[in-house]
Amino acid sequence: MFERPEGGDRAVLVHVDFRSREDQEEVAEFLELVTSAGAETVCLVRATREVPDPRLFVGRGKAEEIRDALVAHQGEVVLFNHSLSPAQERNLERLVQCRVLDRTGLILDIFAQRARSFDGKLQVELAQLRHLSTRLVRGWTHLERQKGGIGLRGPGEKQLETDRRLLGARIKQIGQRLERVRKQRGLRRSSRRRAAFPVISLVGYTNAGKSTLFNRLTDAGVLVADKLFATLDPTLRRVEVGRGRSLILADTVGFIRHLPHDLVAAFRSTLEETQEADLLLHVIDASDPERDEKTEQVNRVLAEIGAQDLPQLQVLNKTDQLDGGAARVERGPEGRVHRVWLSARTGAGVEMLRRALAERLAPATLHRSLRLPPSAGRLRARLFELGAVVSEHLQDGDWVVEVEIPGTVLEQLCRTEGLNPEAVAGSWQAP
Repeated sequence: MFERPEGGDRAVLVHVDFRSREDQEEVAEFLELVTSAGAETVCLVRATREVPDPRLFVGRGKAEEIRDALVAHQGEVVLFNHSLSPAQERNLERLVQCRVLDRTGLILDIFAQRARSFDGKLQVELAQLRHLSTRLVRGWTHLERQKGGIGLRGPGEKQLETDRRLLGARIKQIGQRLERVRKQRGLRRSSRRRAAFPVISLVGYTNAGKSTLFNRLTDAGVLVADKLFATLDPTLRRVEVGRGRSLILADTVGFIRHLPHDLVAAFRSTLEETQEADLLLHVIDASDPERDEKTEQVNRVLAEIGAQDLPQLQVLNKTDQLDGGAARVERGPEGRVHRVWLSARTGAGVEMLRRALAERLAPATLHRSLRLPPSAGRLRARLFELGAVVSEHLQDGDWVVEVEIPGTVLEQLCRTEGLNPEAVAGSWQAP
């Protein structure tokens, strides 16, 4: 019989270098994760292996070394910088007599601390329950009702089986609630599309400075901290990018190397903000020596959630931490802006980014003169609300309005008001 031990904050860390594996985890990032979780590192145990041990992941001798380190440093929990199978986790806990968490469990713990919104908490709980469902052990044995005698007879269900049944019911309940949340988010996205605002989603490796840039562009006051996953819940704000053009900017959760699949599945409704975006602002830490590898990791996660084909604009942030780093714009062979170098902390280059966004949105924008009858007052009001009106004057009782607006948006607005787009058309002009 095995009772799962309690956890604590004094952590012994374990990192294994696998010579034959390409997807190595980084020790520095692991230490940042541990710090972000609020744990106190008392010891780091390192090992080198060709392949993981099927029973203990690290082998018997190294596992005993971990147990000795726990005793010597009064550790309370063991954290692995790798994914462990449920059997490996249980075997290690039996040997070291201490709570053992793998990399996925550690990330889930951080997410549980960061979630603030109702749907964010539901998504984290769902991911935790899915992870826990394969790691139940025979706890709470005093509640089992398989014994004989008065008061001890029961339905013949062990506590472990009861736990699994209750977990399954809770997972189903949360899944139903999140489905409602997904539908509500879909309705809000439909409203934004009707309002003709393009949606730009901030993506990037965690701690690349997305929230700092978001605050610089929107004055939203989103939490900013030098730690991984400082912000979790998505935030959306309207941003002016010049010449009356507006867009919706969405700040989403940061990505990380080998983001747990349970999290990707649980955060489907949140990640749909990224999937449905018109443009992705890929924020990259320009001062990070591993920025190319982390950029590739972000692109892998985007592919996993089905957003790999969306247009991207790279934003190289933290130029203030580079020697001679200057804000600038880089263009591709076709002349389009594809990269902006800036510092969200100091604000250098942020206006360049605004202009780049306006330019990226401009190809779909038409400069057009419209003749609106008095019955089209609501359409005229919507054009002013969208900031699309350049000038206006009266002619023979009609409004003649010069606008800059995406053609698809104008067509949608006219049909909403029951007007034929050609009936209000004046003269076409070059953009």
